[in-house]
Amino acid sequence: MMRPARALLPLLLLPVLLTGCDADTNGGTAADSADLDAAARAWGVAPELVYVTEVYGYTVFQQSVGEYKDEFVAAYRSQKGATKFGLFVGPGTMTAENCPKQPLGEVSDKHVICEHDGDAWYRTAGESHEYAVPDDGVVIHLIADADKVDRAILRKAAQAAHRPDDAELAALLPTTDGANA
Repeated sequence: MMRPARALLPLLLLPVLLTGCDADTNGGTAADSADLDAAARAWGVAPELVYVTEVYGYTVFQQSVGEYKDEFVAAYRSQKGATKFGLFVGPGTMTAENCPKQPLGEVSDKHVICEHDGDAWYRTAGESHEYAVPDDGVVIHLIADADKVDRAILRKAAQAAHRPDDAELAALLPTTDGANA
């Protein structure tokens, strides 16, 4: 009796697995989802500005997610909470001509030095450094204090920046279990 039941279980799960596979036809992103639109509206940003990244040892700090100066922002902190970097996404472009003219975060009084690194720009000014990644009419900025987060971490964050899938979007949203109340 147990053998037929075990054989039947995979067959029952097949439609669920196929549905899950079909959900990845848009690249695994929630870019067109109603959930993303609703979250972006709640944060006060356009949906096309919502990005996430992944770096081993860092997680998103939920309370940091939202809007800052018309940009989407999220802070990522190390598991021990000792270091952090910010992800900022706003409309625009980054070129060799305008790279040194754009301020690096809040550092507006320091000279910005730009270095092209693959599809991104590595930028330094004062005690701050960042990777700026142009992507389809937006620029993704991953910024940190140079003495706290090394360039390799920012490069990994820049390379991993992408539109969130449903699970990643859920990780950005406040929990509803009363923990934030």
